Amino acid sequence: MGLDNPLHIAFLLIVLLLVFGAKRLPELGRSLGSGMREFKDSISGEAHPTITQSTQPQPAPPQPVVAQAPVVAPPVVAPTPAQAVQAPADPAQQA
Repeated sequence: MGLDNPLHIAFLLIVLLLVFGAKRLPELGRSLGSGMREFKDSISGEAHPTITQSTQPQPAPPQPVVAQAPVVAPPVVAPTPAQAVQAPADPAQQA
């Protein structure tokens, strides 16, 4: 009569969920895992660097800002009087 039956494991998980609640279960699992890891390391005599939740990845360095040259519109050239006489103002007047 052990935990080899999946029905026993499911019953145990339901009882744990009812007793501790859904918010506390992940925290309990993390603390149990870290405790087991520390125990194993103390027995074997090995020391591994631990990663905690408080350590956050370093932010990427800011990208340099490249200044863009302002867009300059081409100069507006007014038609000379000779061009104004040659080109009619209305295409209907050409006929």
